[in-house]
Amino acid sequence: MKSALYLCLLLLGLQVQGQQQEQIQHSPEAQSQADAENLPYVKLAPSNADFAFKLYKQIRDELGDKNIFFSPLSISTAFAMLSLGARSNTLRELHKGLAFNLTQVEEQEIHEGFQHILQLLNDPHRAAQLSVGNALFVDKQVELLQDFSDRVTNFYYAEAVSSNFQDPAEAIKEINKYVETKTHGKFVDFVKNLEPDTVMVLLNYIFFRGSWERPFNNLSTRDDDFFLDAKNSVKVKMMHQNKHFNVHRDEKLSCWIVEIPYKGNVTSFFVLPDEGTMKQVEEALLKETVSDWLRSFQKRKIYLDLPRFSVSSSLDVKSLFEKMGVKEVFSDQADLSGVAKNLLLKVSKAIHKATVDVRENGTEAAAVTMMEIMPLSASFPPPPHITFNKPFLMMIIDKTTDALLFLGKIVNPVAKED
Repeated sequence: MKSALYLCLLLLGLQVQGQQQEQIQHSPEAQSQADAENLPYVKLAPSNADFAFKLYKQIRDELGDKNIFFSPLSISTAFAMLSLGARSNTLRELHKGLAFNLTQVEEQEIHEGFQHILQLLNDPHRAAQLSVGNALFVDKQVELLQDFSDRVTNFYYAEAVSSNFQDPAEAIKEINKYVETKTHGKFVDFVKNLEPDTVMVLLNYIFFRGSWERPFNNLSTRDDDFFLDAKNSVKVKMMHQNKHFNVHRDEKLSCWIVEIPYKGNVTSFFVLPDEGTMKQVEEALLKETVSDWLRSFQKRKIYLDLPRFSVSSSLDVKSLFEKMGVKEVFSDQADLSGVAKNLLLKVSKAIHKATVDVRENGTEAAAVTMMEIMPLSASFPPPPHITFNKPFLMMIIDKTTDALLFLGKIVNPVAKED
């Protein structure tokens, strides 16, 4: 029997509004266009986008009409790190599943790309607070191969923690304490149990806190209906703004796309399909579609209604990956011979948890009242009124790296996780 490697993919996406420092930009703009396009993280962006939308559709098919929220970057980072120890067909399946095209980006460039993404995302000078990290909890009796240990540390900044898995309760306590600390207390008792033969836990986390470039005024928030379908609705707190945004109306897909930027270099897209067109918009979710939306944005004044919401989700990544053709790494045929000395390993479990909180003001103890006074103007035609009062899609993108940090579908803003 192969020893078990427990893969924990942990995401915390917390969007709140508060005072932040101005961001110091770190971008390749000073380099020539040709040089910038050859940077590993730039070459990696199309693959990561392909993987994100492919995984989204697999999740959609499995969950049906439920809230979806996950971090494609968190999942791809964890499995890319694991691939450093994979060999033969196990490695080929991982590369294919993660949408890495080795004719366009070399294997070394994949890891250099993630290394650069992690450097840029963890920049302490960013206006949006963002921390991404990896850890390996390794049984005291397991000796990692030096090459694997060096590369996960060099490319993925992984912390290696020596643990005693012979005492599962103590190991679980240690892992949960780490998770709770790294996610600022948002995930407590994350790991409930470990399989008896577990010898290693690989963990990835993301914590995000961003403030809107232009916060919503909480005095404008009101109770409103959110329509789950043609017959059913729930009450939500609906936020409101009447300002200029980047907006695009995609007539072909019958949807509105509104960009709501955060301070710094992170932005969000909210996609509102017309009644009955969600599935066709989901099917069209490709990197080319998002690129078209980016090119088509126009700055225009709109009446925007967006619900305040907080949703969480849990994913069985093992099941999802197996349905996407990544099977061997979870089986007794797994070849992870590049991880540890004299030890046959397979991934026994891969889980991913995510939570997101979208609201006007993230500090309940403070309140700001602001009135904007402007001259009346006759606008013709009148600004469109875009109301997110039915299921919609959202994505959060880091503009420095083009990384799709978060991707989700909000079907019911007040639903609790199953």
